[in-house]
Amino acid sequence: MSEQRPVDALPIAFTAPADFRVGVVAARFNGAVVTAMLEGLKAQLAVRGVGDAQIDVHEVPGAWELPVACRWLAETGRVEAVIALGAIVRGATPHFDFVASGATDGCMRVALDTGVPVVFGVLTTDNDEQALDRALPSRGNKGRDFAEAAVEMAMLRRSLTAQRGRG
Repeated sequence: MSEQRPVDALPIAFTAPADFRVGVVAARFNGAVVTAMLEGLKAQLAVRGVGDAQIDVHEVPGAWELPVACRWLAETGRVEAVIALGAIVRGATPHFDFVASGATDGCMRVALDTGVPVVFGVLTTDNDEQALDRALPSRGNKGRDFAEAAVEMAMLRRSLTAQRGRG
């Protein structure tokens, strides 16, 4: 059994290559939460040497639309990873379950079908307070975690692709 490492366990000195590009698809619904995650995400990407010019951000209406936009972005070949950002807050109807399930399954399918890492940066919470608590850079800062996951998965893909070419 391997030892568990936290998401931020990339080497401190690690910097993404100059040609690294990441795509972000951000839902407008629950916009304050998504904006907070995007802020934390961009700040952490900057720590890893990824500037604004290397981040391709696109907006969609809500979490339900994330998978198809992630697929379109992955298929452009311009990005090494895609981050789906959204927030689904439980309501009084089963709508939450359908949207959360569809967004989750859809994003996983995009990653498996295209081979491009898709980080599922969608919060699913019981209320707005929980969502903001996880999103704000001064508190839970999930955007930071999503940025780290995207860089790590993209670099793993680069490494394995290079090894395949040598083998």
